[in-house]
Amino acid sequence: MSGSKKPFSTFRLLSFDIYGTLIEWEKGIIDALSPIRARLPDSSPLKTDDLALASLFVKHELRLQSTNPGRTYDKILRDAYISVATELLPPPSSSSPENKESVPNAETLQSEGVALAESIAIWPPFPDTIDAMRKLKRLGFILVPVSNVDRDSFGKTLAGPLAGLSSRLSGSAPFFDAVYTAQDIGSYKPDLRNFEYLISHAESQFGVQKHQILHVAQSLTHDHVPAKQIGLESVWIARGKDGVSGIGGDVEALEGRTAFAWRFKDLGEFADAVEAELQK
Repeated sequence: MSGSKKPFSTFRLLSFDIYGTLIEWEKGIIDALSPIRARLPDSSPLKTDDLALASLFVKHELRLQSTNPGRTYDKILRDAYISVATELLPPPSSSSPENKESVPNAETLQSEGVALAESIAIWPPFPDTIDAMRKLKRLGFILVPVSNVDRDSFGKTLAGPLAGLSSRLSGSAPFFDAVYTAQDIGSYKPDLRNFEYLISHAESQFGVQKHQILHVAQSLTHDHVPAKQIGLESVWIARGKDGVSGIGGDVEALEGRTAFAWRFKDLGEFADAVEAELQK
């Protein structure tokens, strides 16, 4: 950690990662991978190791996002599921007759991959998310997600798990001031184009300069490494035990490649710190 720690009052716009920071991405993915896990032999460490299974999924997801930047996230999720299954499970033709029913064919994997993609609509928010985001809204910040997602999937998250954000707003005003998705941008984080898009659109839409943006995210790999590369101030929401998760990267392994100025265990702690400073 080596950022400047400027006063929070110097920032006008808070940009957010959504899945992993506001939404329990890892739990949603692990739950959706249960058909694969159920077919693994009892001797497989991935049968019980959530961290390793999530890390394997992210490996395939990052590869697919890099090689297919224009593909929508629902298709990325589907194809990452199929890739994980293909790596871990034997093909039907190579299985013994007594195990043949437990080995899925291509049609089954396609169907299960689609089910994983559709499950994004019910991935839960972290317990602190709704109250923390409402607090940051009340404090007057411009709030903008920069998310590796497609518009339709994010709409399902807003209508379902994050519906509580807008429940106390007057009229039909949206909670977020703008939403920048991978589908809008044509690439996925950690591609710097996603952060260039944030910076340029923050200025054109809101008159906000780069130094007035504070990026808030859990993933070191997807968010904090590119934030340092492009010169954005950032806050690490270190979810999980000591910030360890299967989706965000290892803070020790990435030493020197990130420069987040603040570290908080969750969004609630961050929002409380911002409120405490601004109310002095």
